[in-house]
Amino acid sequence: MKHLAIRAEHLAKSYMVGRERNSFPTLREGLASFRSRRRTVSTFWALRDVSFDVQPGEVLGIIGANGAGKSTLLKILSRIVEPTSGRIIARGRVGALLEVGTGFHPELTGRENVFLNGAILGMSRRETAARFEQIVEFSGIEPFIDTPVKRYSSGMYLRLGFAVAAHIDPDILIVDEVLGVGDAAFQAKCLGRIGELVGEGRTVLIVSHQLAAIQKLCSRAILIREGVVAMDGTPTTVIGEHLRMLQRWADEPIHLRTERSGRGHVRVEAIRIQGRAGPTLISGERACFEFRANGPTDRVRCAFTIYDVLGQGVTSFDTGNSAPQDVQTGARSQVFCCEIDSLPLRPGRYRLNVALTAGDGVIEDRCEGALVFDVQPGLVAGREAVEAPGFGHVEIAHRWVAA
Repeated sequence: MKHLAIRAEHLAKSYMVGRERNSFPTLREGLASFRSRRRTVSTFWALRDVSFDVQPGEVLGIIGANGAGKSTLLKILSRIVEPTSGRIIARGRVGALLEVGTGFHPELTGRENVFLNGAILGMSRRETAARFEQIVEFSGIEPFIDTPVKRYSSGMYLRLGFAVAAHIDPDILIVDEVLGVGDAAFQAKCLGRIGELVGEGRTVLIVSHQLAAIQKLCSRAILIREGVVAMDGTPTTVIGEHLRMLQRWADEPIHLRTERSGRGHVRVEAIRIQGRAGPTLISGERACFEFRANGPTDRVRCAFTIYDVLGQGVTSFDTGNSAPQDVQTGARSQVFCCEIDSLPLRPGRYRLNVALTAGDGVIEDRCEGALVFDVQPGLVAGREAVEAPGFGHVEIAHRWVAA
């Protein structure tokens, strides 16, 4: 172990799920519900027998579908939660940025939370003070540093949280989806800071759905599937297996898919895409994405995001972001239909994630890799749309003019 940064030995984590009331108005009601209460509570294993080692200076990417257990693993590595069984050994100071706002007290100012986080991460007040200006400058929220963080946006939370985690001189930096949140300029700063830490020989663990970033940054990757390590190897090999898994899921009818999350009162039962020539989509031509639910959709919001094959977001659509040209869904309708007059996607393969959200803000249904589809070459505003790996996936209608 003396030559390892992290060792995970047979980690397992279970949670009790279901409904269990702790008190009842009368003894009779308590006794009557005892038997049913036992039936409704079950054990869910978020992780099962997870073991791996991480070398000092290694950059490890952790990938997998939503609900696979990635965030639970990072919380154990960060000492936020204890494993049900197994153990974790980490050498040196650990800096972690997990969920937005983790470790922040909402009533304290940004300045006070920097020192609070520094203390939680094992730094003295003097050490935090020495890095304070650097942290604030990196975060880019200096005008609001003395404002209570309860008034911060999620983006401001993220900026300050990452700045603290990445500047407390960590031996091990753990980040969860920071590469997929915030604006492009901040993401570039995060990548640059991670590169600096790697150059200094620090150990970095990254969870991200942006597979291109995993492939670029990491020297090794782990695929988590249903709480177990499904593959451990080079980023190219592990990402390839993950993409094959997503393709297999997409080939299965969505109403049979089990690897989805949400409350489940309303679920997507079928997805259909339609172009001018049937299910084939062509750049620059009409396209329709249709989602059929198993219940009325008038109080449900539908959103879907299109990704490239490496998990980089291309564009998204959301019924909650309305416009005058929208036609309102009927009270008894079970279908969401998104029409695009001229598809701006360049030729290539894409995948689609879809989510249904109830009026109370609770996710009813979320399905990752719900559909994989191909776009064939066509014309966008009279100009040929060509596949351009590494140069984007959108063909914007434009014209050249004489200066």
